[in-house]
Amino acid sequence: MARITYDNADAAAFEATRHLTDDGLSAWREALTRHLDPHAGMRTLDLGSGTGMWAQAFTDWYDIEVTAVEPSEAMRARSIYRPVVPGDAERIPLDDGSVDAAWISTVIHHVPDLNRAARELRRVVRPGGRVLIRSAFAGRHQAITLFRYFPEAIRVLDTYPSAADVEAAFTAAGFTTVGFEQVPQVSAPSLREAATALRREAHTPLQLINDDEYAAGLARLHRAARTETGPVVDALDLLVLA
Repeated sequence: MARITYDNADAAAFEATRHLTDDGLSAWREALTRHLDPHAGMRTLDLGSGTGMWAQAFTDWYDIEVTAVEPSEAMRARSIYRPVVPGDAERIPLDDGSVDAAWISTVIHHVPDLNRAARELRRVVRPGGRVLIRSAFAGRHQAITLFRYFPEAIRVLDTYPSAADVEAAFTAAGFTTVGFEQVPQVSAPSLREAATALRREAHTPLQLINDDEYAAGLARLHRAARTETGPVVDALDLLVLA
């Protein structure tokens, strides 16, 4: 099971606050273009597609075919990309070797069995195709603004798989690591706007700390937002396997 259920409240919060603007997406577009070499007719899987931001971005950016797969009914109902089909990392509803690449964004920590998921991705991604994993990995919180104000949530992050854990599972399934980098994104125009828009239900680490810890972090965030200027820039990791 996923760490949280992604019910209607979670899906609504995710939809309202986790869609990046063009500024936030630009660095990811550059990184994906380097690693994917997208071309007409390319078939890509968006696994754990959520409310569809990435699948829609891929089709806007590139002349490729995207299959969106999402386990949560509430997320599928709110998806801006259509069609989106039910399925998860351990049961991908695709034929063997049917996609050229797979994209997995902020999902890998919800996968109960990494080894099984890696084998399933090895099945559906053609030989030589790539798997791109966007994630906050255990032990790598320093470049993510959320953890500056909610340090209690670091203990939740540290229960996530590490990059080494994920690499080990995918290596056992026959993949090789071909890239690992941090990608900076503009997450909000200002800390004040980030604080105003924050929804606890949209962030797994915030859901899994207690109410007092969340209240203390929220107070820190709002105090800082009164004086800090400039955009909020976060860096998540991109792990690329082939």
